[in-house]
Amino acid sequence: MAFTSFYFLIFALATVCLYYIIPSNWKWALLLVASYVFYLLSSPKTFVFILATTIVTFFGGRKIGEYNASHNAFMAEHKQELSKEERKEAKAANQKKKRKIVALVLIIDFGILAVLKYFRYYLQALGVFDTGMLLIPLGISFYTFQSAAYIIDLYRNKMEADQNIAKFALFTSFFPQIIQGPIPRHNELANQLYEGHSFDFRNITYGGQLVLWGFFKKLIIADRIAIPCAQIFQNHGDYSGAVVFTAFVFYTIQIYADFSGGIDIARGVAKCMGINMPHNFLRPYMSDSLSEFWRRWHMSLSFWCRDYIFYPIAISKFFGRVGTDLRKKLGNHIGQLFPVIVAQYATFITIGIWHGAEFKYVAYGLYNGTIIVLGLLLEPLFVSWLAKLHINRRSKGWKGITILRTFVIVCFGRAFPKATSFSVAISMIASVFRP
Repeated sequence: MAFTSFYFLIFALATVCLYYIIPSNWKWALLLVASYVFYLLSSPKTFVFILATTIVTFFGGRKIGEYNASHNAFMAEHKQELSKEERKEAKAANQKKKRKIVALVLIIDFGILAVLKYFRYYLQALGVFDTGMLLIPLGISFYTFQSAAYIIDLYRNKMEADQNIAKFALFTSFFPQIIQGPIPRHNELANQLYEGHSFDFRNITYGGQLVLWGFFKKLIIADRIAIPCAQIFQNHGDYSGAVVFTAFVFYTIQIYADFSGGIDIARGVAKCMGINMPHNFLRPYMSDSLSEFWRRWHMSLSFWCRDYIFYPIAISKFFGRVGTDLRKKLGNHIGQLFPVIVAQYATFITIGIWHGAEFKYVAYGLYNGTIIVLGLLLEPLFVSWLAKLHINRRSKGWKGITILRTFVIVCFGRAFPKATSFSVAISMIASVFRP
């Protein structure tokens, strides 16, 4: 059931109307029924997979919650009696028990994602079995990453575990977000879903405006500009480099209008029921660097990768020790940046794989990661050049140049996910620079 379909409008309108009719303590149940009906109508053959992820994550999370509660109670009772070393040992023992649960849950959740979305291509290529009958579940990347964040936050003892599996099922399947996101954290969304909201006309008007704006982006901008864009990408050999680059620009506009339009519709429907979902875009094409672009583009995914991939690697003791050793051999600058560089590549390879299983998506991640890493490595040189040229980095003129530069870099990167293959993407990029 596409967001822009007439059926979705009727479905969303009926849900919002019923939401304000039924008693407050049953509103969450209505949202759960609506979400499961939406999923069954959209992807009935794959419903078992979201159900499996929900069940595994819920019971794993509840077990971790029990470990957290037991440890917290023990420490509160014996804190004065235990030495610093004994407190460390107690914490380490508790972390070890939790790690086993986290590992099991993540292996199952990401294993389902990997087999259905990624390994299917390789299994089919090897002739293991025909994956043509194996459908990709609706929103599997979104609800898997959302569930993983929940289980990791519990491991870090940042919150309490859900005790009601039906309510947790609503958190993982809330229908406005299931198609295009965003990827909300449990502490951002869960309580809003579980508590009933009173009717507020301001929520209806603002939510309706978001929905209309999303429809405008998707139907008027994205769908129209997709026509010449597809024509050029499919027949790129018939066009000059200037036209090919125009297609890169077209697709850059198209993907933003389509993706952010879908997010606006999702946020608008939720807002009509008093539920605030996180922003996913913050004027990304006004960024003055590629790293800033990724802090503004698909923000829920970028922040997920930052919190669960980038930071754990960048501040890990192992990579910190390697960086210290490299300082002696390659200098302070490179040695200090080494953990950050490893974390950047891990982050952007993940972002690339998020988009798809083919190598062109990995290349997309490597393209972005390499440009950001080169920027970090060469920053002292750039600063020196700007000082010698007497360029004010805070001036509006320089700001405009860096925004344009970043936009062009983003446009070239769009060739990788849009082209039919990695080699085609390289060919199209090369054609831009040929007479």
